[in-house]
Amino acid sequence: MALTPGDFTFLSNYVKNSTAIVLTPDKDYLVESRLNPVARRLGVSNISDLVSKLRANPSPTSEIGMMISEAMTTNETYFFRDVKPFDVLRSELLPQAIERRGSDRSLNIWSGACSSGQEAYSIAMTIKEHFPTLSTWRVRIIGTDISRAMVERTKEGIFSQIEINRGLPAPLLVKYFSKVGSEWKIKGELTSMVDASVMNLAGNWPILPRMDIVLMRNVLIYFDLPTKRAILEKVVRVMAPNASLLLGGSETTMNVTNEFDRVTTGTSFYYRIKGGGASSSSPSIGSTPTFRGTPVAPRAGLR
Repeated sequence: MALTPGDFTFLSNYVKNSTAIVLTPDKDYLVESRLNPVARRLGVSNISDLVSKLRANPSPTSEIGMMISEAMTTNETYFFRDVKPFDVLRSELLPQAIERRGSDRSLNIWSGACSSGQEAYSIAMTIKEHFPTLSTWRVRIIGTDISRAMVERTKEGIFSQIEINRGLPAPLLVKYFSKVGSEWKIKGELTSMVDASVMNLAGNWPILPRMDIVLMRNVLIYFDLPTKRAILEKVVRVMAPNASLLLGGSETTMNVTNEFDRVTTGTSFYYRIKGGGASSSSPSIGSTPTFRGTPVAPRAGLR
């Protein structure tokens, strides 16, 4: 049974309130394709009945609420996605950050919508391959995502053959992964660099450390203008002096916030806070506890 206009309006409002993702009426096909599996898992005959079930218990922390929110978040990702940002990371952003932070020998890098972890681990492999001097530094790659399931996958560091085939060079597979059944597991030297936790970019933020490099790629496109502005203004507050921000290729700070300057390098670009300095605001945002990763139980037989 197709979604009625009333059901779609209810769902789009629910998703907007719980995730800040905007669903326009032309996305009804997407909603149906994402929610049909949820209906089947809950033993509901169709999406209309699923919506009725959600109306009866609309809490975002209910089982059905969390399942619907998870289903509607986009988890498209792959290793070294778009290539150019990682070229810029290797050639400019990491060398600049290393020069800035040489006195305390520590780096904080944030993957702000980490999905199942490919971006965070691509950063880790870039560091391992090209910056051996950082082996004696405290390097922390913080991955956050709204989806608890994706955060669990990031912590596990286990990928299917299909996921491996998307962007991962064969030499890096041999060097940093171990075969476990039909899947591939990231080795401990990389998982120890990545700290993942659930975080809603459009909600209350935990207290994050000052970030030297922020990757907020291919996530702002799903939000309306006020939400984009609020997120970017909070990003400014957690960036260290002269820190760098990488957005997706179709994303920009233009007409969203005046806090950033765009820096063009070759055929790519990144952003810096205007004037190069950090915001004078405190990095503490919201009232939630200080960020720290939480253990996630591994899947049976994989550890």
